[in-house]
Amino acid sequence: MSETITLDVGGMTCDGCAGRVRNALEGVSGVSSAEVSHESGSAIVSHSGVSRDLMTGAVRAIGYTVDGQAEEFHWRDGSVWRQSAHNTKWCLVGCSIGDFGTIAAFQFIPYLDALGWSTMSIMLLAMFNGIMTSIALETIILSAQMALKEAFRVAIGMSLISMISMEAAMNVVDVVLTGGAKLTLWVILPMLVAGFLTPWPYNYWRLKKYGMACH
Repeated sequence: MSETITLDVGGMTCDGCAGRVRNALEGVSGVSSAEVSHESGSAIVSHSGVSRDLMTGAVRAIGYTVDGQAEEFHWRDGSVWRQSAHNTKWCLVGCSIGDFGTIAAFQFIPYLDALGWSTMSIMLLAMFNGIMTSIALETIILSAQMALKEAFRVAIGMSLISMISMEAAMNVVDVVLTGGAKLTLWVILPMLVAGFLTPWPYNYWRLKKYGMACH
């Protein structure tokens, strides 16, 4: 006999999140269907004799909360490492656009170069612009799943700790390897690697413990 249960799921910010929760629930043996909404923060699950603990465990295992409770934290969850890597990747793409663009502008545009800005000033501006372009890119990506206003709200809710640590790591690597605010082909890859690896563990922790993505 089929039964229906409603779960209060926290940490969902978009249709993609709702889809992951739905897939996790429907992957539990005995669950026939799950209707999940990130807007209401709920999952309506149709099942045949499945315990609530099994269903809540499946949702918590992928980094979301149920009834305000997350899975006990640990560093061994491959699915959360993959999801946090995916989130970190898109944040890196957005940050790199503004960061690299700013450094390149001061390096190759004579007028800006003649202003005589210090390396630190250029790097701080590059970090600020990187955060702005990351928010803009995330808004564009999310607007395919939700209204533009809601997409912007989610985008500005991205973790500043993640973005600032990413930007700082990239710029420190640039200064150490080139001696200043400079872009060369060989320094771009180390900057990207540092920018990805530095916030990745934090993004895992935030997603695993609180069900909150870096964006």
